[in-house]
Amino acid sequence: MGKYQKGDHVKIEVEAGEFGVGEWLWLFVDHSDDEQRLVFGRLDNAPVSSENLKLGQQLAVGYDKIRDHRRFASK
Repeated sequence: MGKYQKGDHVKIEVEAGEFGVGEWLWLFVDHSDDEQRLVFGRLDNAPVSSENLKLGQQLAVGYDKIRDHRRFASK
């Protein structure tokens, strides 16, 4: 099991877009790979300045781009 578990949320930093403005987005975690230092999941909020990304899009993101982590208690 990786550092980030299915159902976790991580805030990721997206590189600067056309206007040089970066953006932080929430990713809903599917799984992670500690050896490769990657987290896999889908975007959980709509990007504002990143035209190449869409709500719900599947992504693989390096641990170095993670800025926050939330694990919510299951019911």
